[in-house]
Amino acid sequence: MRQFLPLILALPLMVGGCISTAASIVKAPFQVAGKAVDWTTTSQEESDRNYGRKMRKAEAREGKERREWEKQCRRDPDDCRAYDGYVAGRG
Repeated sequence: MRQFLPLILALPLMVGGCISTAASIVKAPFQVAGKAVDWTTTSQEESDRNYGRKMRKAEAREGKERREWEKQCRRDPDDCRAYDGYVAGRG
């Protein structure tokens, strides 16, 4: 029994690295799956940023069309009707 005592006391130190490695191997698929989900989904911040960009482009388009409409109305006021062009936010 005395011969095995040092071996028994040293066993947890020797096996600790193996347990750590085994735990890393077990966790790896879950970590990879988590990264894949992060890459494929859109966060709320990204969604807000994309929506803001889309609305700025739409507002710029509306502004350009309205300026062209106003210019046309100044040229020919008799043919000027209410603006019926693109309106940002409506689609």
